[in-house]
Amino acid sequence: MREGTKLYTPSLSTIKLPTEARTCPNLVGGQWREPQGARLVDVTSPYTGNVIGRVPMSSAADVAAVVSEAKRAAEGWRVAPIKERSQKMFRFRQLLEDNLEKLAHSVAAESGKTLAEARAGVLKGMEVVEFATSIQNLDTGGSLEVSRGVYCEYRREPLGVVAGITPFNFPAMVPMWMFPIAITVGNAFILKPSEKVPMTSVLLGELMIEAGFPAGIFSVVHGGKEAVDALVTHPDVAAIGFVGSSAIAKYVYQLGASKGKRVLALGGAKNHLIVVPDADKDLTAQAVVDSFTGCAGQRCMAGSVMVAVGDVDPIIEEIRRRAASIEVGTGMGAIIDGAALGRIRSAIGVAEKEGARVIVDGRTKAPAESSYAKGTWIGPTVLDGVSDAMDVSGTEVFGPVLSIVRVKTLAEAVALENKNPYGNAASIFTTNGGVAQYVAEHARSGMIGVNVGVPVPREPFSFGGIQESKFGHGDITGESGVEFWSSLKKITRKWSVQHDATWMS
Repeated sequence: MREGTKLYTPSLSTIKLPTEARTCPNLVGGQWREPQGARLVDVTSPYTGNVIGRVPMSSAADVAAVVSEAKRAAEGWRVAPIKERSQKMFRFRQLLEDNLEKLAHSVAAESGKTLAEARAGVLKGMEVVEFATSIQNLDTGGSLEVSRGVYCEYRREPLGVVAGITPFNFPAMVPMWMFPIAITVGNAFILKPSEKVPMTSVLLGELMIEAGFPAGIFSVVHGGKEAVDALVTHPDVAAIGFVGSSAIAKYVYQLGASKGKRVLALGGAKNHLIVVPDADKDLTAQAVVDSFTGCAGQRCMAGSVMVAVGDVDPIIEEIRRRAASIEVGTGMGAIIDGAALGRIRSAIGVAEKEGARVIVDGRTKAPAESSYAKGTWIGPTVLDGVSDAMDVSGTEVFGPVLSIVRVKTLAEAVALENKNPYGNAASIFTTNGGVAQYVAEHARSGMIGVNVGVPVPREPFSFGGIQESKFGHGDITGESGVEFWSSLKKITRKWSVQHDATWMS
């Protein structure tokens, strides 16, 4: 976790797990501090079930101490030229590259991802860092003579102290969706990571210190609901970014908005993968399998419902074959904890009782090696014959479960997608441009894929859904991120009387 932590390499894979459990400290005013008297919660690796760290449940007083230091730091940071702020972000980006493997092992150890998935998450976060470094060239301000002798100008202004509350499934990537942009535009940023995956945030904090950011510009505060509520309601915190379940996203949004905060809270999803008979079999099968099994299905972009239009049985058989061949531990990671594992197994059982056919059953899959017996494992599971009335077709399972719903027409498929209360992502698999265009125009989701199972936009295009998948305005990355973490100050000037003035001046 911190410098000097002993690591070992398990025989099943190359994931390095800590051999001793250390307490994750808060980063307060550039100093690492363990909150005094805070209750400690064990951090357990999904791979082994072993305790690999401990995280303090910070109090409202602990949060207030972090905010106080961040507020002090923000005053000086906001007046630094953006090119100076960007230089430190360039340095941070280089440190991320230098420490890629260390970060990837940390992400995998605490979240259960495969090492390849963990590495990819860090790299995706680095893309947002790269975008943040470009803001100095993208946002050049503006000045215009709008009338005779009257000039208008705008300047981008930071908000002050802002915060991000992030989930367990992407310990590095989701925080980096937020703080690089927020800090580059001039804010002090406080990260409240999930208490299930606190260790990677400590590494990020160490790299931010090494990059030379002033003390208090990047802070970390650990904890649970008390820490969240304290951050969201603190009078000196101007904006909140959140990623997590829709229920908590709605709660954070409503609480923050009631206090006059700017809030963008991304929630859950139930993404549909529409497959028509002319779809390329190999491309489609691999994309669908990758979509619902990647990160063990624990991501808001997982394609958990396949809408089969007409006769696509050859594609379904190829999906079944590929999903059944995936080995857990190497081809797919673990579930975050026992409670989540139980919920996923229960959802499969209920669907089976309701009449769904289990054509790939991952409930008994586990790594062969005994050292991983206590991990939280389940294999890819495919349910055919799922109806729209079944709970599994509309509830976010958040696991490697694919529900196949069969319809006769493309219009039925799109109507099914549009009934979904979420509005995160949808994909169409076809070789027909007209079919693809129809879905792109009529599907009610914020992100659309054409022959892409995980349609995550790449920078500078922004990330975000609609409806129950997002509470607030705008998106979390790209130019929308710049707008969210800053405000525009408009200045109008006139220096002398204009003898040839019009009504406009």
